[in-house]
Amino acid sequence: MKKLLNTLYVTSEDSYLSLDGENVVVINGQKEIGRLPLHNLEGIVSFGYRGTSPALMGKCADEGISLAYLNPQGRFLARINGPIKGNVILRHQQFQASINSEKSLNIAKNCLIGKIYNARWVLERCIRDHRMQIDAEEVGKASAFLKNSIPLIQDTKTIDELRGREGEAASVYFSVFDELILQQKKNFYFHNRNRRPPMDNVNAMLSFAYTLLANSYTAALETVGLDPYIGFLHTERPGRASLALDMMEELRSIFADRFVLTLINKKIVTSKGFSKKENGAVLMTDDTRKTFIAEWQKKKKEIIVHPFLNDKVEWGMVPHVQSLLLARYLRGDLDEYPPFMWK
Repeated sequence: MKKLLNTLYVTSEDSYLSLDGENVVVINGQKEIGRLPLHNLEGIVSFGYRGTSPALMGKCADEGISLAYLNPQGRFLARINGPIKGNVILRHQQFQASINSEKSLNIAKNCLIGKIYNARWVLERCIRDHRMQIDAEEVGKASAFLKNSIPLIQDTKTIDELRGREGEAASVYFSVFDELILQQKKNFYFHNRNRRPPMDNVNAMLSFAYTLLANSYTAALETVGLDPYIGFLHTERPGRASLALDMMEELRSIFADRFVLTLINKKIVTSKGFSKKENGAVLMTDDTRKTFIAEWQKKKKEIIVHPFLNDKVEWGMVPHVQSLLLARYLRGDLDEYPPFMWK
């Protein structure tokens, strides 16, 4: 269990939540593994199936503490809110921000500043660690372009201009992405970003990683009471989780891209794990997909220090932390939304 920003996260899938006086008690098997006073909490998020006692559910409803349930893989299941602190005010603030061009632009800017900052960090780390194996000069030029893009993004005046800046930065980043592939170069190469369908092994993996990351953000936004479908950068379309797509921009390179590169460079996946259809689409086999998901779950459990909170969290909790920070900004508790900028 982990408390972050007045929200209790219970990540053990075998834990049962109960009430003891004014405390939430976490029980695993017959053993109590933690307890926390309810008056310190705004929400409880449980990653498991064992559930919650009716007494605790009733107490949380009375005290205005939200209860959210996700499965062990992080897919959103349900959320329970009491009558005292519903999410209607937060969602109203989100809707108001979405139609306020200045506020939407500021949130979108911060998401993209985080994205470009982290993408540059990925390139710089590759130069540092593998200078003799890559075209360090070209990767360095791309890194410099990303560095220079950040103040330009800060100075943008419209959302369309911002999207243009983001497109340029993404194009430059992906122009040297093949340099980051150090092993299995014959079968794992990257010429350009393609999707719907992906046309090579690397793009097939990137698309799957981005789907998993978007699902994580959708679930995280649901748990804090935000609407994943009302975004600030991505346009709204039926069935499109625009806000999840906005916020995952920060973790695309630093989490998803690096994860795919690790699978390739450590030869955890090989070319045998892919199949090509008649239309040229490349798909992962069932076994490779299972390996991918298993390694993804392991990666999510790695401990890092969150750069804004300066607190230890699992990688898999970062979407939840960022969603909480956005909710706090929309409520007026923070002066601006702090993007995840990896150090």
